[in-house]
Amino acid sequence: MALKKHKTAQASGEPMVWMTAMGLSLGILMILGLLALIFYKGLEVFWPKRVAQIEIKTEDGHVQSLIGEIVLKRERSSHKISKKEKSEDIQRELQIFMGNKEALGQAFRFIGQDKIEKISHPQDVIKLERLEYGSAMGVPEAIYETGKPPVLYKIKEPFKKRFEELVKQYKQRWEEIRYIEKHSIGKINIEMEGLTLQKKKLEKESETLSQPSPEIQKQLQEIEKETQTLQNQYQILADQAKALRNKQKGAQLSLKLANGETSKVEFSQILEYYYPNQLTQWQRIKMFFHKIWLFLSQEPREANTEGGVFPALFGTLTMTLLMTIVVVPFGVIAAIYLKEYAKQGFLVRTVRIAVNNLAGVPSIVFGVFGMGFFVYMVGGSIDQLFFSQKLPTPTFGTGGLLWASLTLALLTVPVVIVATEEALGAVSQNIREGALGCGASKWQMIQKIILPASAPGILTGAILAMARGAGEVAPLMLVGVVKLAPTLPINSQFPYIHLDQKFMHLGFHIYDLGFQSPDSEAAKPIVFATTLLLILLVLLLNLGAIILRERLRKKYASGKF
Repeated sequence: MALKKHKTAQASGEPMVWMTAMGLSLGILMILGLLALIFYKGLEVFWPKRVAQIEIKTEDGHVQSLIGEIVLKRERSSHKISKKEKSEDIQRELQIFMGNKEALGQAFRFIGQDKIEKISHPQDVIKLERLEYGSAMGVPEAIYETGKPPVLYKIKEPFKKRFEELVKQYKQRWEEIRYIEKHSIGKINIEMEGLTLQKKKLEKESETLSQPSPEIQKQLQEIEKETQTLQNQYQILADQAKALRNKQKGAQLSLKLANGETSKVEFSQILEYYYPNQLTQWQRIKMFFHKIWLFLSQEPREANTEGGVFPALFGTLTMTLLMTIVVVPFGVIAAIYLKEYAKQGFLVRTVRIAVNNLAGVPSIVFGVFGMGFFVYMVGGSIDQLFFSQKLPTPTFGTGGLLWASLTLALLTVPVVIVATEEALGAVSQNIREGALGCGASKWQMIQKIILPASAPGILTGAILAMARGAGEVAPLMLVGVVKLAPTLPINSQFPYIHLDQKFMHLGFHIYDLGFQSPDSEAAKPIVFATTLLLILLVLLLNLGAIILRERLRKKYASGKF
């Protein structure tokens, strides 16, 4: 009886069903585990940890003290081999983030738990986020200003009031300096560059003439006047920025470190501050979201290990949208021709095989093609025709946002073609014949009946293309992405969308932090945070397309054309 049941189960394929279910469950668990790790490590970066004062017993019997955040607990095993036996010694260690890199020489340190005498959390410890050298931690001693008596920390209220005033004042002044240098002076530099190009063009035209042209000479004189006016404006703004920078010097905060040394921090370097051991749970939650906002809105600092990722986020979003705008129309047009118009035969089958094979080509190959074809050939030709006065400095003959978007469009177009062909083929033949029988032409039938009904499938192809394009890194390294871009590809300067400009990308930002950063320990938390942001960005883009697809699917499933 048991043998009969066993044979019946085998014949029905029940064991294979269980095996496939186990395989699917294992795959889902692995994906969920990976996502959970990224979410935990990515969000942990923003949670304001308590700062501990750790007393360590040194080898000579003395007690050394240090201040820092406990960021990692790990076990390390060391093997001991003797003549009689082999033993394994397990040591527990703590990784401490101490900050104060310029004073201590290192920001991170591992300490064995067996050497720790005492751990406490002093209430007076302050944590400072700085423009340079990363974070600073210590107990405030006094505020020193030129020509004024020091304001001591032990006199709480006057110290707190003056400290908040100085931080706000210096931060506001720093924002004024950035606005002058980045916007006002940047605008003048762009105008002066345009005048220089006009001057070169007129001088080149003048050289081709047999005798000087009064009209050209008059234009050159006007350009000289405008250039001089801009230079005067530039000098005024530069003097303003210099005067503001001079005012940034003078006020310092004295911090007492755990080892007894004193470190002085310029107020011009302080961006944010808080007392980590005085925060209530509600204040920690507010600080958590505040740090997330700073991460999303600020520019990177300190070789990308500090600050935010806004330029990389903006560049990734812009490039993905441009790629989608390019790839979807071309992919849909190619699929319509192959499915509806092309005569099915050897040539069409060959094209389909080529399209399917393109989806398996390594992405770096597309990057090399994009650099050779788009950058050097097309971009170089554009420079020769329209930007010859700028040569030998290339405009479109180098990597940029446009070429990166087109390269990734080429990379993802097979996905859109295959998905669109399948969507077109899924439309019932009866609907096609009914439309043609009512007197519609073939194009009218495709435009009014087939394409609307195929829209959910076409959007599926677009979703897959966006997901792959947003995460690609290798091709971008050759056609436009850079470690740090000073300006965004879309800004208030004419022509507003700068397709020739290099840009930052979240994927390359992760690669740069993980493999190229001079301080790997400081970069590790940002790697997880940036990875989480990239996943959320792809999910957000896909979610928008999925919602649109489901609405179209419901609409055409009910027959409301």
